[in-house]
Amino acid sequence: MKSNTEALMTSGFNSVIMFGVGILDNGDIMYYSNTPGSSDVLVASGGSYVGGADLAAKVQSFKTTSGTGINRVEISMNSQHVSDLMSNPGPGSDTPLYRNFAALKEAWGLDAVNNDDESIYDVGSTAKFAKMLGEIGYKYTIAPYTFASFWVSLKNEVNDGLADDELLLDRAYLQCYDGGAGNNPGSWQSTLGMKVVPLLWVTNDSKPSQGTTASQAQSRFSGWQAQSSLAGGGYWNDYDIEKMGLSYTEYGNVLKSVWP
Repeated sequence: MKSNTEALMTSGFNSVIMFGVGILDNGDIMYYSNTPGSSDVLVASGGSYVGGADLAAKVQSFKTTSGTGINRVEISMNSQHVSDLMSNPGPGSDTPLYRNFAALKEAWGLDAVNNDDESIYDVGSTAKFAKMLGEIGYKYTIAPYTFASFWVSLKNEVNDGLADDELLLDRAYLQCYDGGAGNNPGSWQSTLGMKVVPLLWVTNDSKPSQGTTASQAQSRFSGWQAQSSLAGGGYWNDYDIEKMGLSYTEYGNVLKSVWP
């Protein structure tokens, strides 16, 4: 609620991923805000949206505000409680989890759910969950940094039998910072069998050694794109651009110059 969404909408970005959403053991959905001055909010419960009109309007505004460049809004989550809920009560349309994700999609105008699993890595339950989201109308994306074999198996199972223009798992955002600092997007493309979107971490005060200035991002993205035609590029920005007094436009212009 505190972040400068107007700047995001007018700085050349066409997709945003909200970090992070989490599932509770009863199928309720929480929004864990990382923005200073904002609070964690229960956003879906009992098959209804309960996150408040102001938050819904804020999220919807990404795509509805006049002059916005954003045409896709995703939420990012880990896999906590996914396995248990896919086992009992399952992925059916009458379950609390299904109904809560349907309510959240409608309230926020969401396009996709992003999987940022970094510890559980269970293919069966994750694929079942992804297909449930597909039935609701979501696309499904991934944000790997390691364990490529898991992501390959997941992609193959989720997209099995689907035509290229109907893929459920349609984007891979590759972490190229911190634990994934050594990742090569071209190698991951070959392994996954799909185009990837490398992500860099902007200048930050949490792990400064992992920060990337706009100029540095220009160099790295350009080099990767020259080596392997990629699906685009993006950034991990844990409110850092605003906290550090940086420019959304400067970082956005990098992406527009490499992928015009």
